[in-house]
Amino acid sequence: MADRFESMSILVAVVEAGSFSAAARQLRMPLATVSRKVGELEAHLNTRLLHRSTRQLSLTETGHAYVAACRRILEEVGEAERAASGEYAAPKGELVITAPIVFGRLHLLPVVADFLKTYPDIDVRMVLTDRVVALLDEHVDIALRIADLPDSNFIAMPIGTVRRVVCASPAYFAAHGTPARPQDLAEHACITFEQMTSRQVWHFTAGKVAKGAKAGKAEIAVPVRSRLAVSTAEAAVDAAVAGVGITRVVSYQMAGALRAGALQIVLEAFEPPPWPISLVHTGQGLLPLKLRAFLDFAAPRLRARVAAIAV
Repeated sequence: MADRFESMSILVAVVEAGSFSAAARQLRMPLATVSRKVGELEAHLNTRLLHRSTRQLSLTETGHAYVAACRRILEEVGEAERAASGEYAAPKGELVITAPIVFGRLHLLPVVADFLKTYPDIDVRMVLTDRVVALLDEHVDIALRIADLPDSNFIAMPIGTVRRVVCASPAYFAAHGTPARPQDLAEHACITFEQMTSRQVWHFTAGKVAKGAKAGKAEIAVPVRSRLAVSTAEAAVDAAVAGVGITRVVSYQMAGALRAGALQIVLEAFEPPPWPISLVHTGQGLLPLKLRAFLDFAAPRLRARVAAIAV
């Protein structure tokens, strides 16, 4: 049975890595051993699990179902081992957390630093990226998400909300005028942040006549002139502060520049609904104490930080 578990782990590694050679490198095993173990598993099951070709590797229909079952079984074995080792009796072990880059650096990292001081037997690996990380596939314990969440079996703990704001420097508005409605952006130079929105079109909510008024359901799409396209929010904010043009970012990304008077928000009446911030975890089975400890420690501190940076 131990050999079976090993073969199942190798099969899952091959599927996740996308090739036998990549899996062999990750597992630090000879390529021949990886290939042999998967072949032995297929022989034991008397069925083909993988379509092999020189260019790509893909799962058969049977393989899809079997790999899903392997993941569940291996996770249950891991849960049992963690319980036996005391991980559920004391807060210890490695905690893997993912978050967007800017928010993670500015707000999650200080909370994690304090958490590590409080829990010396817990280690943390932070994955800061603006892509959506798959918790189960990439073995992540908890994710901080800034977005409307799709329906799923995951558990989401609300932290607060952030706005999507349009802003520029006071000097830019003094030189080029202040847009009063989204359509006015056609006359302005814009700085686009490719990870957040389209380079050609920005979307707004129509029907709000004043800040704080109830949002209408209609949306309007406004073409913009992308004078400068950047790949990070920090660059978009810096360019706006430098007077290059108008940009659109998430409110926490420009909060410091706003407080310093370097940026000014416009078109508030047309903003789309705010995005929720959530701590998301799989919620499967008994939660390890390291995860429960982090949720209890981090949630109130993150809520306080989000409230403090509200703009």
